[in-house]
Amino acid sequence: MKKALKTCGWVLVGLFVIYTFYFLWKQSQPAPVVYELVTPTQRDISKKTIATGTLEARTQVELKPQITGVITSLQVHPGQQVKAGDLVAVIKVIPDMSQLTRAQSDVEAARIALDEVKRETERTQRLYEKGVVSKEECEQAQNKLSIATDRLVAARAQVEVITRGSSARAGSVNTTEVRSTMTGIVLNVPVKVGTSVSGSSSFSQGTTIATVADMNDIIFHGNIDETEVARLHHGMDVTLTPGSMQDVEIPAVLDYIAPEGTMQNGAKVFELKATAHVPEGIVIRSGYSVNASITLDEAKNALSIDETCVEFEGDKAFVYRLTSPTADVADQQWQRIPVELGISDGIHVVVKSGVSQHDVIRGIQK
Repeated sequence: MKKALKTCGWVLVGLFVIYTFYFLWKQSQPAPVVYELVTPTQRDISKKTIATGTLEARTQVELKPQITGVITSLQVHPGQQVKAGDLVAVIKVIPDMSQLTRAQSDVEAARIALDEVKRETERTQRLYEKGVVSKEECEQAQNKLSIATDRLVAARAQVEVITRGSSARAGSVNTTEVRSTMTGIVLNVPVKVGTSVSGSSSFSQGTTIATVADMNDIIFHGNIDETEVARLHHGMDVTLTPGSMQDVEIPAVLDYIAPEGTMQNGAKVFELKATAHVPEGIVIRSGYSVNASITLDEAKNALSIDETCVEFEGDKAFVYRLTSPTADVADQQWQRIPVELGISDGIHVVVKSGVSQHDVIRGIQK
């Protein structure tokens, strides 16, 4: 009896030792590598690029005075709708003393010249009546008198313009009034009543009284990197997404690509413009920042797989096709096959040849 119990004990010890060695061996074995299974799918794929910029009116003008002075009245405010010819501001003229002095001197010189011409004309007229001079000389004297008279009138008109901003000779022209030159919305009024302003001339741009824009004709104005510009052409469809309205998409058409690039932050960029077709009910404010999505290429209902399934070797692409049963997860067998790829959207890529819709492709490792 004791011998039997002793034998059973040794058997149990032996079994324990064998199990221990088996367990350690099993633990040392590498776990089977399991990959996700991917099936090629028919889908629409488009390759896009993104350009950043702003929405603005195609036509906007800065209203500037023609004379130097002080604003005494402002008739508009930002956001107001105005029509061409509407009064925007009234300016009180502040004469430039040097100009006024020269103009007054010109008046005096013109008056003196006129008096002299009058005397000469009177003498010529008397001589003509006596038959001493010809009729032609008399007419020439009359012409000189008309010219001298006109010069005096012009010199006095110049003094009126400098002191009052207009003259009787100019008729309805009034340079003290600034009027809108187009129909649109007032975007901003950077001046206030009492602000000194300078008139626009060939030597000065002048002070901006207000900016008016036609917000019914909106364009996208942005830039794109030189690496993408070669793929663009006029007439391409553009989708605009304003930063302030992420759920709104505005269709547009690309109609301008700058022929010359500029440097910005160390990179060469090209200016873009696209005509936006704003949907009904969407209010656009000038200066909205937007992302413009431009479709460079697209494939409709094309066979595609995830980009993670593709392995590259040099300029060739390969995928791994499952050759074992899909249920045999622990022992997956693969066949490496070359494929020809098409366009990619960064997630999926078109497969032109090499696999079919019925194949099972190796994905990422689980």
